[in-house]
Amino acid sequence: MKSLRRPSPLGGRKPHQSDLAYFATDDPLALDDVLPSPHCVGAELTLLIVGINPGLWTAAVNAPFARPGNRFWPSLARAGLTDYEIDASCGLSAEDEEHILSRGIGITNLVGRPTARADELSRDELREGAAHLVTRVGDLNPRAVAIAGITAYRTAFRQPHAKLGQQDADTIDNWPRGISLWVVPQPSGLNAHENIDSLADKWRQVWADATRPE
Repeated sequence: MKSLRRPSPLGGRKPHQSDLAYFATDDPLALDDVLPSPHCVGAELTLLIVGINPGLWTAAVNAPFARPGNRFWPSLARAGLTDYEIDASCGLSAEDEEHILSRGIGITNLVGRPTARADELSRDELREGAAHLVTRVGDLNPRAVAIAGITAYRTAFRQPHAKLGQQDADTIDNWPRGISLWVVPQPSGLNAHENIDSLADKWRQVWADATRPE
């Protein structure tokens, strides 16, 4: 598989604190998705994972959920979604990318603009991102979608009373039929309500739904 993703802008090193401000841009394409090549025959998505937007460290190394202390990759490994714990802190290797895709997992974001915190995004940005995501989900046709962040989800999809877990996709305008929709907690170390075990528990539920027999 030939990757279409760009290498880390920092050439494989971890960013210094002084590097991060450079990546606080308005670029909506600052972070490459982890998705099968459109030319990859037979590639199918079981689960599309959707972050809210790239953090500055993530944008600096062009790798999803890359900041040390983020519990995304440890929780995926503990839940069995990946066979081992991926370290994306210096970038995502071609081998790690291939492993993710071989499991039928894709990763994208609701909003492409990098920020230090997700709460820096405007309501309009989130809602535009939601509308774009609905279209992409129809094109990519995964079995399930999991959005990582309940607060942003409520705003983006106009669901002010939504709770974590599986959502009623019928309440989302134009959501493609037959594709499950889940919301899982934001895995950042700033989320004091969760730990690796609790996050892994939720990923197991999502994965069991995504891989259920048809």
